[in-house]
Amino acid sequence: MPTLSTSVGTVAYDSRGRGDPIVLLPSGGHDLHDYDELRELLPDGFRSIGVDWPGHGRSPAGTAPATELRLTQIVEELLEALTPDGAVLVGNSVGGNVAARLAIRRPDLVRGLMVIDGGGFEASTLASRGFCALMSRPWFVRLIYPLFSRAYMRPRTAADHRARAGAIAITRTTRGVTAVTEIWHSFSLPEHDLRAQAGRITAPTVLVWGRHDPVLSFRAAETARDLIPGSRLVVIDSGHLPYTTNPAAVAAELIDLANVAFDVATNHAQYRPSATKEQQQP
Repeated sequence: MPTLSTSVGTVAYDSRGRGDPIVLLPSGGHDLHDYDELRELLPDGFRSIGVDWPGHGRSPAGTAPATELRLTQIVEELLEALTPDGAVLVGNSVGGNVAARLAIRRPDLVRGLMVIDGGGFEASTLASRGFCALMSRPWFVRLIYPLFSRAYMRPRTAADHRARAGAIAITRTTRGVTAVTEIWHSFSLPEHDLRAQAGRITAPTVLVWGRHDPVLSFRAAETARDLIPGSRLVVIDSGHLPYTTNPAAVAAELIDLANVAFDVATNHAQYRPSATKEQQQP
């Protein structure tokens, strides 16, 4: 698997297909293989690029703490190197925060944006700060992750169960648990909150949210929809990783978005911004 050295660490990535680029950013504690089922559904004409965060999957441990700002810097340098003319950026959880942050910071690199249960769109509370503090401790992450991953994923498909097993495996390694705790610590920092900046996003945006996500509430999804101009909210009957529970529904929305982002005129009529749609599990 190829790697890219950036100013804040080295990351592994893989590239499949040829054509307009779609870059996929996973949740913290997960790796690029969570997107395998979705990537298989993308038609010819798209190049999908999966990324492993530092300390995750095939990526080595980071050279500095894995804060959201540093992860954003990594993705910015990756896009400059691999997709300098811009890409559709897809991110889940911390990946969603990074994707939205980069759309604000470098609109020239983000042709389209899909935020999947992304952080940064709701106010911090005493309870959320307390949980982030606990999740910043390696011993707690190792102890709780088998139960926590079941709670936030609500697994029911084979892809769900594979993703959950992969997350548990990551948190059992020293480099993995270190990266996960660093990411969770960054959730408690003031810069995690994107609400004041979200109105600056100009890329066509689809928000995908799991109806039963216990980590990021549906209220956060509605806030993001209201703040990001012209954005569209799609609700999936799932937990925190809708694309492993219902990859077909998420892939359909992604293809629609990518067609708009890359100006495929024949499909423009399929994109309906500023709306909310429910997708049911087939």
